[in-house]
Amino acid sequence: MFSLCSNGLLCEAGQQTVMRAVQFGPSSERRTMMEKDRLQGRRREPGRPKGDPEAVRRMTIGVRVNQAEWESLRHKANNMGMSPAQWLRTAALARQLPPPPVPEANRAAYAELTRLAVNLNQIARAANEGRAVVSSSLLHTLRQEVSKLQRALLGQAR
Repeated sequence: MFSLCSNGLLCEAGQQTVMRAVQFGPSSERRTMMEKDRLQGRRREPGRPKGDPEAVRRMTIGVRVNQAEWESLRHKANNMGMSPAQWLRTAALARQLPPPPVPEANRAAYAELTRLAVNLNQIARAANEGRAVVSSSLLHTLRQEVSKLQRALLGQAR
């Protein structure tokens, strides 16, 4: 025969239910700490302390990967003790990307500058052999300017 027990469940006749005491509120250690704070005039703010509002990440970037790429990302992230999202963020922001491709117009201008530089070197050689066509300081300055232009066309600012 069954009857309704004190805990609201069905139980067999004669079965005793054991009620556990549940403590609500802070533990005794927490109450002691709260009492000390109260006596010292300190007031603790509840919850987690506020972080820097500028550091909060609000933007999301969706990236689709296939199964093999996902496994590779998970493996690399696990090896570093990070989540895949954390690993991707660190890898993307910490690594230097390869330079952007050089436009075709810049390649053509670079080729023309290279031909001019060859001619300039021939003039410099003639000047070094004693067949001075122009002053050596002018040749040196021209050579530096040609090199600077070449680097600028390739997107290398130096």
